[in-house]
Amino acid sequence: MSADRKQGKKAEAGYDKYIDWKIFFIPVVLLFAVILLPPAKGMVDVGTQYGVGDKVVNRYLAEKMFGKKPADLEQWQMTTVNIMERSLRTAALSRSRFLERDQRWCRKNNITTDKANLDRAKGFIKNMSDEQYRKLLDEAADERMVKLSYEKLTGEDKDTAAKGVWKLKVALAMMCFVIVCFITACIPLPAVAFIMGLIAVLTGIVSREDVASMYWSDSVWFIMGSLMFATAFVKTGVDKRLCMMLFSRLASPSVSIIVFIFILVNAPLSSFISDHALAAIFLPVALLLVRGAEKPGEGIDMELAKMMAITIAMGPNIGGMGAPSGGARNVIMITYLQDMFGIDIGYFQWFKYGMPFVFVMIPFTWLMIRWRFKPKTKDLTQALGILKSEIGRMGPWSRQQIVTVVVFVATVWFWMTEESFFKMGIYPVRLGVGVIALGAGMAYILTGVVNWRDYHEKVDWGVVWLYAGAIFFGKMLDSSGAAYWIASLIVSGLGKVGLDHGFGLLAAAGILTGGMTQLMADGPAAAAVGPVTLNMAGMVHPGTMMLPFMGMATAAASSFAYCLIIGTPPNAIAYASGFLQPRDFIRAGLPLWFIAQVVLLLLVAFYWIPMGFGTMARF
Repeated sequence: MSADRKQGKKAEAGYDKYIDWKIFFIPVVLLFAVILLPPAKGMVDVGTQYGVGDKVVNRYLAEKMFGKKPADLEQWQMTTVNIMERSLRTAALSRSRFLERDQRWCRKNNITTDKANLDRAKGFIKNMSDEQYRKLLDEAADERMVKLSYEKLTGEDKDTAAKGVWKLKVALAMMCFVIVCFITACIPLPAVAFIMGLIAVLTGIVSREDVASMYWSDSVWFIMGSLMFATAFVKTGVDKRLCMMLFSRLASPSVSIIVFIFILVNAPLSSFISDHALAAIFLPVALLLVRGAEKPGEGIDMELAKMMAITIAMGPNIGGMGAPSGGARNVIMITYLQDMFGIDIGYFQWFKYGMPFVFVMIPFTWLMIRWRFKPKTKDLTQALGILKSEIGRMGPWSRQQIVTVVVFVATVWFWMTEESFFKMGIYPVRLGVGVIALGAGMAYILTGVVNWRDYHEKVDWGVVWLYAGAIFFGKMLDSSGAAYWIASLIVSGLGKVGLDHGFGLLAAAGILTGGMTQLMADGPAAAAVGPVTLNMAGMVHPGTMMLPFMGMATAAASSFAYCLIIGTPPNAIAYASGFLQPRDFIRAGLPLWFIAQVVLLLLVAFYWIPMGFGTMARF
């Protein structure tokens, strides 16, 4: 074993490596091949829909409701049309959803209006019946999805549609490039994040003014803030105290038992607390055990390090299905079911269906990690003994340790309450988990727990940019229609292999969603695929319990982001340990992905269907 490997996390992280051109030419060739090949008809259709579909819908609604062209509409009429068009794009098809819109929602969706015009628009829609409103949106959807044809377009519309097709091609080419780069690690992964932006600007699908903003989101702030307070935990020694609290009473502190405890704690908690937060909290604890187990002259047991780091990622990943609070994907699918089919799923109702999946997956995850990683170290008694002596030398809790814990507890409190308290009017603005996490990072600076050099040296800024690139990538797949095109391509082939009804339909939806979520964040994946899978269920099994089950299964499958670093924040945070390579996620994640799909189907067959869903018929 080399000296670098004995001591260096950097060598393992790959940041010291140079580009491997023997492999890198493969994603480069794929990139140019997809860009230069002529688009398939399906790509042209989807690119056209995403390029000029909003204009077509606006024209149709303006003519149908007001007998005018969009340019001639009054402000309140334009507000009405824009809200309906945006609602159609997000499958919010009920009149009640229109009437819930407020100025905050309009600003978020780039709809310019004021209170007077918004109120007048709502007044107009109130005079419609639910049937009239839904009929208008169905007809507008038909104009976009069925009647719209690239060949029939002329002038400016045809040019805009051509740009939409080009954007879709570039997004697909970028997808091929990114997947190969992430699997092979032929180039430092943070560099891939920047290359994506360069490709987007050089191909003209994103302007130089817009590209920087597309990298940033609340999730990226969360990753940054989480790594900051993890730094504070390590510097003050709170991670050591937390470790002893968890494992000091174990009669036999074996690696296997400690891995099981990590999963047992993290999986259910991630149904209620952000999976980002859990990964950031427990990663320092796991790495502390790894370093404590190091034997003189032998260096770190790399398999033990990989095993611990991957456990911290996979534990929170499997718990998101347990409750609606487990992730945005769950809330998105609840909203889709309400808007598209009028089906309500309450918090406790979802909990009854979802939490058994979490507990069934815990032993499977534990067994899979034990099978895929074989550390030489079997017992962590030495690590816990070293920790116990270090904590003894620390003495009682110091001021800095107390401040670290208080700030963290306050952070968790804000994470759990900020959305509810904002809706109740207690908080004047919506904070978001990212702003709160970054606030915690700044609180540690202001209270003197850390200085900026601690953050400069101990926060893995490469991982921050890596996840920023993942956000950019997800936005490109979604906004270009590439995600929708892939989904529709798979759906069109289901009937040929007999997966167009019953469990076959659920299995196909799970594979489709579970594949998409490897490439983009779980929320966008559910948002992109959800309308497709729900419409599949509605066409084949209308009015049956297939509809809510499809919604919950889609939400569950969108959390199966086990295989690539960019799939989920816990993966990115675990990668920040420096011990994991991209292939390690596939090594453990791919078998777990298949197991999760099977467990989900068995759960539907032997638990969901016997329990039923209200008075809805079986399928």
